[in-house]
Amino acid sequence: MHHADGKPCGPNESTPSMLQGGFQSVLEARSRDDFRSEITRFAHELDFERFSAILVVDHTIGNSDFISIQNAPQGFSEIFNDPSLGKRDPVMQHCKRQSMPIVWDQSTYVEHDAPELWEAQAPFGYKAGISLALHLPEGRHFVLGVNREQTLPTNPTTLTRMVADLQLFAVHAVDTAMRVLLPEEKPQDQPRLTPRELQCLHWTMEGKTAWEVGTILSISERTAVLHINNAMHKLGCSNKHQAVLKALRLGLIR
Repeated sequence: MHHADGKPCGPNESTPSMLQGGFQSVLEARSRDDFRSEITRFAHELDFERFSAILVVDHTIGNSDFISIQNAPQGFSEIFNDPSLGKRDPVMQHCKRQSMPIVWDQSTYVEHDAPELWEAQAPFGYKAGISLALHLPEGRHFVLGVNREQTLPTNPTTLTRMVADLQLFAVHAVDTAMRVLLPEEKPQDQPRLTPRELQCLHWTMEGKTAWEVGTILSISERTAVLHINNAMHKLGCSNKHQAVLKALRLGLIR
């Protein structure tokens, strides 16, 4: 964990959770509305008014889907949904690059030369908070943040408990986020890969280089690379490893 001043602080494993239960029930959420209710309940029990949960799905470099659930007040989203702001927001930038939670307040924005961003969001009740990201396979990321108007506790033990609770809740919530927020990939939506492209992906999965794939299939290395690139493009992936994982998940290769 990082405090707003940048000093690391790790969750104390012997510190009991503030919340009795409350983590299991998010796994049972069956719809987007159920999921929203569970996050709302959790945030309020942790003494935060606002929350945001964002599932990010990377397709290719610079092309990602953002699926979010939040309880932002009227007018907030219109101002802060600009992607260029995310590039300057120190909390979002921390979450993009690291898996450790960040504890933030006004000083975090001042230190990162973005005080005006904090001043713009503060009137909406976003003055302090805790955020973290879980970085998953296949270019997926789950970002969870809780925010409030009042300052965070100065007692390190209390703050550590809050962070530990957020981490524990995020680990439970991520499976539900994938289940209720991602649209199901229907069979007819599956990309149509040629037998040659599938063979190249299969041998790539086995750890073969493009030169080795070409030798096995009696084609040139350049042709093997072309088939792999075509498969990546059809699967909407930015590298061959992502393409292999997605083809496995879709049942295109075994």
